[in-house]
Amino acid sequence: MSATAPLALPAPPPVQSHWALFLDVDGCLLDFADHPGDVHVPDGLGDALMRLSRALDGALALVSGRRIAQLDTLFPGLRVPAAGLHGLELREAIDHAPALDAPPELQHVRDAAEQIALAHPGAIVEDKGVALALHWRGSPAARSPLEAIAASALANLPGYRLQHGNCVVELRPSHADKGDAMRRLMGVDPFVDRTPVFAGDDLTDEDGFAAANALGGLSVRVGDRQPTRATHTLPGTDALRRWITEGADRLGATA
Repeated sequence: MSATAPLALPAPPPVQSHWALFLDVDGCLLDFADHPGDVHVPDGLGDALMRLSRALDGALALVSGRRIAQLDTLFPGLRVPAAGLHGLELREAIDHAPALDAPPELQHVRDAAEQIALAHPGAIVEDKGVALALHWRGSPAARSPLEAIAASALANLPGYRLQHGNCVVELRPSHADKGDAMRRLMGVDPFVDRTPVFAGDDLTDEDGFAAANALGGLSVRVGDRQPTRATHTLPGTDALRRWITEGADRLGATA
């Protein structure tokens, strides 16, 4: 018996003025890099996001596995609501995100993971403070030992979970995700009474897709990852950036 082919998803409609737009960053707005610090922000993207935010009366948020401080560095001058660390950090409007403390046990995991990275050039141990991300994009052979050390660490990190992503596994507190962050932002101005639209590419974005769908909104998968709960799709980061720029041009012209 042949397997059933995945259902083809439609492209999203043009950005609408009554939407609340939630955008993942790595693999969605920006192309992946071997090292998280090496990502490139294309010329004009920050301006397009700023113009679209204004056209949506501020109802545009970045939702990322990065810390909010890193997002502000990537997009200088773009001070928008944001969720960092998969929702553990939250900046509503212009409020500051709270500081989070990491348990001492996480440092032990970091030390052991860095020994693995030394033996696998190209592997990256990314310290996010309260979370720890282990990357093997630049060294696929490091996947097995990094995943093993992350899994074994959970016994000494109560309240933590493993978050798998694109060539990365992350140890992070389990009490928040991107869907939770989106729901919290939808409860405050300027997001209230708008239609939520969540765009992302990775497994970590599925919580955002599910939340947007449950609230009567749209979910946009960037790329072709399967399975997904997304209702719409765009083929890649270039297409997502064009969609944003076209929305900023069109809505800005009618504002």
